[in-house]
Amino acid sequence: MLGQMMHAPLLISSLVAHAARYHSDAEIVSVNTSGGTESTTWGQVEGNARRLASALERLELSESARCATIAWNNRRHLEIYFGTSGGGYVCHTINPRLFPEQLVYIMNHAEDEVVFIDSTFVPLIAAIREQLTTVKHIVLLEAETGGAEETLPGIIAYDALLAEGNAQYDWPDLNEELASSLCYTSGTTGNPKGVLFSHRSTVLHSMTASLPDSIGISAMDVLLPVVPMFHVNAWGTPYACAMVGARMVLPGPGLDGQSLIGLIDGYGVTIACGVPTIWLGLLREAEKAGTELKSLRKTAVGGSACPPSMIKAFRERYGVETRHAWGMTEMSPIGTVNQPLAKHLNLPEADLHLLRENQGRPVWGMELKIAQADGTPLPHDGKTQGELLVRGPCVLKAYMHMSAGETLQGGWFNTGDIATLDPDGYVVICDRAKDIIKSGGEWISSVELENIAIAHPDLADAAVIGARHEKWDERPVLIAVKAEGADPSAEEILSVFEGKIARWQVPDSVVFTDVLPRNATGKVLKRNLRDQYGDILLS
Repeated sequence: MLGQMMHAPLLISSLVAHAARYHSDAEIVSVNTSGGTESTTWGQVEGNARRLASALERLELSESARCATIAWNNRRHLEIYFGTSGGGYVCHTINPRLFPEQLVYIMNHAEDEVVFIDSTFVPLIAAIREQLTTVKHIVLLEAETGGAEETLPGIIAYDALLAEGNAQYDWPDLNEELASSLCYTSGTTGNPKGVLFSHRSTVLHSMTASLPDSIGISAMDVLLPVVPMFHVNAWGTPYACAMVGARMVLPGPGLDGQSLIGLIDGYGVTIACGVPTIWLGLLREAEKAGTELKSLRKTAVGGSACPPSMIKAFRERYGVETRHAWGMTEMSPIGTVNQPLAKHLNLPEADLHLLRENQGRPVWGMELKIAQADGTPLPHDGKTQGELLVRGPCVLKAYMHMSAGETLQGGWFNTGDIATLDPDGYVVICDRAKDIIKSGGEWISSVELENIAIAHPDLADAAVIGARHEKWDERPVLIAVKAEGADPSAEEILSVFEGKIARWQVPDSVVFTDVLPRNATGKVLKRNLRDQYGDILLS
């Protein structure tokens, strides 16, 4: 016997429609790319999202056309989130920090038809425009095109595009399994891979993000997403805020500590989300400025391991709770959030604080297990280390243009992390199985760097490790073996990276050694290298 309840598809348009219907006057503050701030509301955002969806119909795009964004966290970007997906298109957020060749690959692989860009990125797109084989339209996120038309002929001003739209446009009744947004992850070997989210997975993830044991967002909050909107949809927070009617402060391009303090204190921010590097800078500036961050109640920290000293500083200096989270693009992205259980509340304070330092326990809909390389399950005893696997309604089934058989491992997604898991579900991430380096929340492939380095004629062998760094958490260090009879300098070796990768990915240092440690099968023992050189960048 079936239940006799109404059926409504879980659609992204339903989130912003709810926000406009019941939280229409909830304020959204946006820092503009060109300077200054503006104030809008959920009601206005939804009206513009409807205009955008209807205007895109006039551009004669393909069904489920990918609409790329290369933009900061601002009001127009927020409207694109809902206008594209709500209209049946796919919102494809792109990381502008990638090397141009990677951008070209990603945009052509996704078959993007429209590209929305902030003025900051006009030169970037102009440089690769001729290589973008599927792009039909470029839209500048400003009121007017200004001088951008000289660099990118035919570029459309966002406000002019909206003027052609209809604020009374009816959101289409879509299949909830339809693709809604797309993010590429470079945390894998080879070319970046596309993770295609559905309306259903996004709405479910929004519910998860809002739960008290997750980020815990409500209509009483003012949320500051410092995590960029091109990083897994700002961890899904724009959708969650629409779901609960939370106010938002969108920081634009200025993510320095001083700017963020001004926004927190000026607009009464209660929750802020970002990577550890951002918060280290904010804490330094907060101490200089003498602010008490009175409104801030909670920070959600992810992207890389959160230093215990940061958690302590937020707690003891400012009375701010820090929620350590872990996830991946492939998981929408929230997988675990650190919240104590009722039985932990009677623990000694020192033990409770220690508990807060791991990656937390799974949110609803996220099932975790650890296993051996062959998939054999390992005990969840909090001690045994193994490969961390996940599954659930917000976990990808297959990468874009790939099959589930190429992506999953016995129906589970292998995260590439080595971890322990205890009976309560608390996870401790021990290491990256493939030695991917994470710098300031960004992935850097050690394999890619090694492949470039070893091409230098004066090197016989090379390996790259992630060395600890005070500001960026990790930075790449190249361990190199000189070719016989050669005596290159570190500067000469680093010059081989010029023009091949983005500058921020270039190793910080070169260490010369006589031989690299290897195991019986010939693989470099990077753990040994990290033990020896892991602190080389610390002052």
